Amino acid sequence: MDHPVDSDTEVADSAPGQETGEGELLSGIRGYVVGLVVAALLTGASFYVAGSGLIYGPGIPVALMALAVGQMGVHLVFFLHITTGSDNTNNVLALAFGVLIVALVMIGSLWIMAHLNHDPMSPGMMQRMQH
Repeated sequence: MDHPVDSDTEVADSAPGQETGEGELLSGIRGYVVGLVVAALLTGASFYVAGSGLIYGPGIPVALMALAVGQMGVHLVFFLHITTGSDNTNNVLALAFGVLIVALVMIGSLWIMAHLNHDPMSPGMMQRMQH
């Protein structure tokens, strides 16, 4: 049974960082401030984890990766406004394409550097190429 909802008491159902379309400046600023505070807390936590003995030494890289993934999530939601709404399909696809390109460049660079380190040129061969 649907009950009529008074427009003054209606609660906006939106994801964090999602623009509600109300046009309120304070609402947008509040989202950015919350994102800034959460991002700063995650950054501080990263420095604390790396510099303290709180986490066992070999587990520090895993903890830093988890905090980095959280940091990326905060940036995607609060600053880039990537949500699960149907109007964000193009943004998500553009982000996925960007991640693919960055991954290809990184993997290709690492592959090239590994092969250069594995099969270095002899000094005689380098001298012949220089002349």
